[in-house]
Amino acid sequence: MTVASERETKPAPEGHVRLTIDGVEVDAPKGELLIRTAERMGITIPRFCDHPLLDPAGACRQCLVEVEMNGRAMPKPQASCTMTVADGMVVKTQNSSPVADKAQQGVMELLLINHPLDCPICDKGGECPLQNQALKHGRAESRFHDTKRTFAKPVPISAQVLLDRERCVLCQRCTRFSKQIAGDPFIELLERGAVQQIGIAEQQPFQSYFSGNTIQICPVGALTSAAYRFRSRPFDLVSTPGVCEHCSSGCATRTDWRRGKVMRKLAAEDPEVNEEWICDKGRFGFRYATATDRFTRPLVREGGELRPASWTEALRKAAEGLLAARDDRGVGVLPGGRLTVEDAYAYAKFARIALRTNDIDARARAHSDEELAFLASTVVGTAPDAGAVTYADLEAAPAVLCVAFEPEEEAPIVFLRLRKAARKGRTKVFHLGQWNSPGVEKTTRIMSDGGPVRTGALLPCPPGGEAAALAELPSEVDELLSAGGAVLAVGERAAQIPGLYSELVRTAARTGARIAWIPRRAGERGAVEAGALPTLLPGGRGVGDLTACAEVAQTWGVDADSLPAAPGRDTTGILRAAARGDLGGLLIGGVDPDDLPDPELARTALAHADFVVSVEMRPTAVTEHADVVLPIAPSVEKAGSYLNWEGRRRDFRTTIEGTGALPDCRVLDTLAVEMDADLFTQSPAAARAELDRLGTGTAAKPPAPDEAVRPAAPPGPGRALLATWRQLLDDASLQVEEPNLAGTRRDVVAMLSPATAQRLGVRERQQVEIRGDRGAITVEARLTEMPDEVVWLPGASGPSQVNRVLGVGHGAAVALAPAVATTGGSSNGHAGNGHSGNGHAGFGFGAAEGNRS
Repeated sequence: MTVASERETKPAPEGHVRLTIDGVEVDAPKGELLIRTAERMGITIPRFCDHPLLDPAGACRQCLVEVEMNGRAMPKPQASCTMTVADGMVVKTQNSSPVADKAQQGVMELLLINHPLDCPICDKGGECPLQNQALKHGRAESRFHDTKRTFAKPVPISAQVLLDRERCVLCQRCTRFSKQIAGDPFIELLERGAVQQIGIAEQQPFQSYFSGNTIQICPVGALTSAAYRFRSRPFDLVSTPGVCEHCSSGCATRTDWRRGKVMRKLAAEDPEVNEEWICDKGRFGFRYATATDRFTRPLVREGGELRPASWTEALRKAAEGLLAARDDRGVGVLPGGRLTVEDAYAYAKFARIALRTNDIDARARAHSDEELAFLASTVVGTAPDAGAVTYADLEAAPAVLCVAFEPEEEAPIVFLRLRKAARKGRTKVFHLGQWNSPGVEKTTRIMSDGGPVRTGALLPCPPGGEAAALAELPSEVDELLSAGGAVLAVGERAAQIPGLYSELVRTAARTGARIAWIPRRAGERGAVEAGALPTLLPGGRGVGDLTACAEVAQTWGVDADSLPAAPGRDTTGILRAAARGDLGGLLIGGVDPDDLPDPELARTALAHADFVVSVEMRPTAVTEHADVVLPIAPSVEKAGSYLNWEGRRRDFRTTIEGTGALPDCRVLDTLAVEMDADLFTQSPAAARAELDRLGTGTAAKPPAPDEAVRPAAPPGPGRALLATWRQLLDDASLQVEEPNLAGTRRDVVAMLSPATAQRLGVRERQQVEIRGDRGAITVEARLTEMPDEVVWLPGASGPSQVNRVLGVGHGAAVALAPAVATTGGSSNGHAGNGHSGNGHAGFGFGAAEGNRS
């Protein structure tokens, strides 16, 4: 019996149908789109509107095919991107059907009637699906000889995205992405018929953290990047795969560069992590590597001033100063949270071998001893292949409870996955927080054709009261968390809330939900595994564990007795010791004092330290006190890896070769040699190989933290509890020299409840003063539903520099009052660019079009 006759006698597998495409029989899952089945067979059907991650639209009609059902041909060609497979269906694509081929040629001719055909000056030229498909599936000549439609161009629909309506083929990819994926419906299809066009809300820019994705998925040159426009041609670029360095999402990227300079970054395809999306910070925030003030040579202090020096001189002076400080009162090490795994490992090893101390902490943020216990017991050693929570688990969970975690601001791809799961009806997303921020709203209230659908809720609580609220969850939420497969997603802000980590562990034990720790910075997770913490050695080994110390000493080739035994100080402890004079030196890598919980303490510590070495790319407040500055390479100029929040290893290789810039691990290795110590971390590959040999510690994990829950204390008369977190786009150092990115920051405002505002006598958009222990911040007030006697501020945006100005953090009591009227206008540094969360009055360019053109 032949294979063909054998297939005819056997029915299609369960859940599948059998159809024929271009004469070849194929089994396909029920509900699969025809265009997907053809793709699996290696048959390419031209298309513009179709995208595998967007809902079908059938807008462009380029994917027409001939279809027969029950021996009868359908009366006209069908769009294969909207038709699902059926048993017995016979499909003929342009490869086997003259009817389908003619239909596709006709559609292409119609699309090109008003297209300007300006490929030589279009940014998309050379990588344009319209170009490619017009050559392959279009007519050789056009029959259209009339005047083409024209528009003023380009229209800046945001600071980053420019629109050329003449090139648009109305595929609706941009509008569908914005509504379905990002939840930001600021861009819309306007008008009807021949005047139909893409537009934005009146007086409202295309405000989205993900707007750059619309540029990448646009199949023509209608949407272009303001930062990249007219900068290069695709065939002039070299493309290198990479990993985003901005947050713990671990997005796969593609870096396009020429002549030693990065021209643009794009999202790479990785179905397990970022699918095909990246946030705008990851896409546009790369110019810090070529900032005008970047260090390119070492600096040494002489006569009170920093001067350029050779590497030999700088390393010798750094070694002498650190050795003197080590032998006197000791040296503290603050590596920062943006290191690769290899660089963090080099810092951990340098501290123990060259400096003989456990005074090392990569947490350049609020932290606590409770968090250290939580990381050691719950986070370290976890990975996707070892049962850790993954993106897929978030998407499949019946419920996800976000605790002290703002996904859209702190881990944008986690936000997209949560929104996707909620939109598909699989997951209920709950947020334990203070107010319905845009990110909370877009994961708990999904807009559909039938109106808004509730897919979760905010569980409001006062800042600092998250642990108490978690201990008393509503029964509905508790039941969902107990259903199996649920996830507790916790952010780094939890370290500021006493008892919260302990309550998370108890809640997980009670409900069976799994915990996912999702820090904000890209290097945080890797620093835990690399041992860049005061109580952990590489591989999660405890500092005081004799067996663990012996394992590490053997791999490092040193005597176990030479390793420091006592647990080290955390970041705050190191700074306090330096400020008191109990530490003689500081080694600081990529840490801006204003990012630390107490910037004033950091400056005092720097001023009192006898010797300071700064390992950095650009000047910070550390530079003012540094005795030696050692420049290091940005991520595009070195190789390495990050561990994302899942514990998934994300490798990348060097993009820009031959710059002479060195990775941290090489700098520390050479510095250690000057101090008569051997690190063997002369390259990222060498550092990684040794860390892999160490592996995860064999000793049992320490017990989970068990701290009592402490309810939030009442703030008192004329005061409020401060809620605060960093926004995705703010004053971070890796966003420098990128004005287009800065133009889409959200408004710097203070959020209050109407009742709190009424008691204060504050009206909507009136200036309000928030005063802390050290100073005051004055910004515009916005009213929203949230707990009374609470005020929210962004952590580091424009005038709202919470750590530096107020000197207090999340959950602290602050004074709150109407601001004294002053001249000079609002102190809001980004007025007019904010996401108000209000409805849109209408769409269209209107009278503003002439000004934008």
